[in-house]
Amino acid sequence: MQPNIQLGTGGSSNSSAAPGAVQEQQYGASMITESHSGAHCSEMQEIQRDKLKEPCRAEDLPQHTVGAYEAKIRTTPEPKSDYGGGLAQVQHVVLVLSGKGGVGKSTMTTELALALLHAGKKVGILDVDLCGPSIPRMLSVGRPEVHQCDSGWVPVYTDASKSLALMSIGFLLENPDDAVVWRGPKKTALIGQFVSDVAWGELDYLLVDTPPGTSDEHLAVVENLRKHKVDGAILVTTPQVLQAVSTGDVRREITFCKKIGLRILGIVENMSGFVCPHCSIFEFAAQLLKHTMPVDLSDVEPEVHCVFCCVPLDPQLSTSVEQGEDFIKAFPESATFSAISNIAQAVLTSIENA
Repeated sequence: MQPNIQLGTGGSSNSSAAPGAVQEQQYGASMITESHSGAHCSEMQEIQRDKLKEPCRAEDLPQHTVGAYEAKIRTTPEPKSDYGGGLAQVQHVVLVLSGKGGVGKSTMTTELALALLHAGKKVGILDVDLCGPSIPRMLSVGRPEVHQCDSGWVPVYTDASKSLALMSIGFLLENPDDAVVWRGPKKTALIGQFVSDVAWGELDYLLVDTPPGTSDEHLAVVENLRKHKVDGAILVTTPQVLQAVSTGDVRREITFCKKIGLRILGIVENMSGFVCPHCSIFEFAAQLLKHTMPVDLSDVEPEVHCVFCCVPLDPQLSTSVEQGEDFIKAFPESATFSAISNIAQAVLTSIENA
């Protein structure tokens, strides 16, 4: 019989609460501070005041929804291994953020991981997009059981050399079509377990794929990574017919990073043009669509312009992602390969020279 995921909230709980109730995560107001004054930000104070009026009971949820929370963890421990628990042996941690959905953030995370892998690095991907875990499909790893060793959960490896590791809620659901209908505290608790209980072992880079926006998942990641060195974040956006839309999304992410003291490694403008699959000619979006404009952040502080790369809309990349193939290996001559490789090299240079 498969056990449930054990979700500890990490905060003080009310012992008188009814069984099955979801306990509220106790956030510290110091999680996010203003970078200069040190004053507590109003958003965090608002979260502290926003307590659940009534507990969310498992029996109140639809039965098919409750079934989605069953874990696929093999309880028989693996033999004693060299896996290191948590992030103790992870050298660098990078968050991948976006202000809205549909910009190709998970695709960029996957391709950046593959580019780093082909550069000789040992890489891990932590997928905390709990409501839309797509990276297992992009890497064609299926839905294997998650094993336990003496150091914690063993991530799923995509290759025999164990150079690319992945952990995602997609591996833990009994039915991949079930929606994850969780309130913030339960999401926060699982992210805490992903950070502390996954035996990543030795990694050069851990990429954290986050959901769009700036909400519970992002705060949970930042809070759980406080004792580890996070090297920075990559922001992903797209060009828009209404330039203010994409620019506004990026500005909000920049503000979020400033409030939590997270260094911005750079910005990736995805789908910024089109690569013809027949002639490999790369045309920018502004050349294809008269009213489409690139993201303009010329008045933003110069430190966020460490990396600003344009990645085209490439049918070959789309096909590779859908079929779980390694685009970086299959199309080394494409303009998209060049763009992604440039991002990876810029990230390596920025982090290792910091």
